[in-house]
Amino acid sequence: MTNPTAISFGYPRTRVAETDSWLVLVRPKQPTFGALVLICKESVEAFSQVSPAAFADLRTAIDGVERMLGEVVAYEKINYLMLMMVDKDVHFHVIPRYAGTREHEGLTFADAGWPAAPALGTTVDLDLDAAERLAGVLARAWSAA
Repeated sequence: MTNPTAISFGYPRTRVAETDSWLVLVRPKQPTFGALVLICKESVEAFSQVSPAAFADLRTAIDGVERMLGEVVAYEKINYLMLMMVDKDVHFHVIPRYAGTREHEGLTFADAGWPAAPALGTTVDLDLDAAERLAGVLARAWSAA
């Protein structure tokens, strides 16, 4: 069963990849190009409740995320933010960080917070169709890696 957090971030249309325990989705509100949400598939609302198997599988998910975003975004740093204030299921916001801008489908994606904390309130807001297209680009990079 898909958790409410995944649904709120556009699953299944925003799905990039999936491991045994984690979903990788495009974050429709993009503070930087390629921003993702990494969501635990287990029904848990506290990081301490994640099973040992899901913790081990997190390594697989992170390896895939960093390889894929390195290829597509060419990030300089990467931030994993576990906020869980609105969406209660265990998840991370994955924010690739870079100086300058990135271009995609005629849109310019700046990292407004660089080199400090990410500016989550400054975003390029993708509609569901655009988020789905970006998910496809990232999914192809995930599969090729």
